[in-house]
Amino acid sequence: MPAEESLVASSLEDVLERHTLVLFDGVCNLCNNSVNFIIDRDPKAFFKFAALQDEAVKPLLTRYALSTDYLDSLVVVEAGQCYRSSTAALRIARRLTGGWPLFYAFIIIPRPVRDVIYNWIARNRYRFFGKRDTCRIPTPELRARFL
Repeated sequence: MPAEESLVASSLEDVLERHTLVLFDGVCNLCNNSVNFIIDRDPKAFFKFAALQDEAVKPLLTRYALSTDYLDSLVVVEAGQCYRSSTAALRIARRLTGGWPLFYAFIIIPRPVRDVIYNWIARNRYRFFGKRDTCRIPTPELRARFL
């Protein structure tokens, strides 16, 4: 493994040991707005972020048996586990400030039922919210929150 790849792999592993990683579609306006929403309600910087399109996350996607071009849903990697779709969103909500952790109660609804709504929004996200030509580039103030 080249030194640069080894550095990326070790820093990714360091992030995964101390944080929950949120992988999102970097060109999706809904996804980018969701990242801003999470950041605003995560004052302790528990979450770190990366675009699914980022080459640095491809090995992670492979590790969790996802295609390296996966863009179907939000992905959360937490404590060695990978969560997608509504489960990922609910796992994020439980760590946010304010009343958002109350939404975690919806975890009792069977995942296939929850995912019907989530997947419908995900399939239509570009049509409803639009998309960017390129992936999000964090501001200098937020750069430490991103891989």
